[in-house]
Amino acid sequence: MEEFSHIPVLLKESTDALVIMPKGVYIDCTVGGGGHSHEIAKLLNFQNGCLLCLDKDRQALEAARERLREYPAVFINDCFSNIKEQAQKHRIKGADGILMDLGVSSHQLDSAERGFSFHENAALDMRMNKEQELSAFDVVNNYSAEDLIRILFLYGEEKFARGIAGGIVKMRETALIKTTGELAEIIKNNVPLKVRREKNPCRKTFQAIRIEVNNELEALKSALPDAFELLNPGGRLAIITFHSLEDRIVKKFYKELAAGCTCSPDFPICTCNNEPKAKIITRKPITAAEAELSQNSRSRSAKLRVIEKIKRN
Repeated sequence: MEEFSHIPVLLKESTDALVIMPKGVYIDCTVGGGGHSHEIAKLLNFQNGCLLCLDKDRQALEAARERLREYPAVFINDCFSNIKEQAQKHRIKGADGILMDLGVSSHQLDSAERGFSFHENAALDMRMNKEQELSAFDVVNNYSAEDLIRILFLYGEEKFARGIAGGIVKMRETALIKTTGELAEIIKNNVPLKVRREKNPCRKTFQAIRIEVNNELEALKSALPDAFELLNPGGRLAIITFHSLEDRIVKKFYKELAAGCTCSPDFPICTCNNEPKAKIITRKPITAAEAELSQNSRSRSAKLRVIEKIKRN
């Protein structure tokens, strides 16, 4: 098997936040190369405890299986949006900790043939699950100008979305756009020269297309309530995000769970009877320390947010 290299971000911070109990039940929703799962597994007593490892990328899952071969963890090739169904299938009634490490992995970015990176020329792909049909090639060559503008603006927060989409549509009238290099060149030719001089202008467009291809934000929105419902009282949900879109979704979800009374301040007494379902452990997100930043530049945008399900008497 091809070597799978992935540097886990906020490794100690995230595993510490889960407060691993030897007899606990834990789920790593995005196992990647198995870095976080390996740290969790080392602290578990597998006679009583349990670790489920999910990933939609089969190659990542096999790499994690190899890394954790001395531990009887359970490996599942599926998207974390199906966490509820997978827990039921494996007779997991409740979890003491759930981890989500969102976004694209180092290995996926560094594997040019996967088509995630704008630094390497390769076939347009960007599929985390190679078995799915929709790819970056399909998005770039088949989406209407309006749909391209929409995803670049919403998922990439790209203010030059209209110009980039126009450039894509114009180019594909002559020939199909087949490679990351071709797409990167179109992007560069359709943003102001000042933007090109300041930084590589491709990041936002590549992010937007990747999110669309893998349905990342909808999967996250679907998984969050199911993951929280699955937590045992006192259990924790730890999520690492890498861009503002993911972080806003997680922050809003946590805030709603931690909210109590929703009545108007003008009401003399509470009539909604709402009680907080969780307490936020990280009032501000945990970010990478200087030591980690110096070793892994991709940790710079990582934010860890943690919430704990409230125990009821």
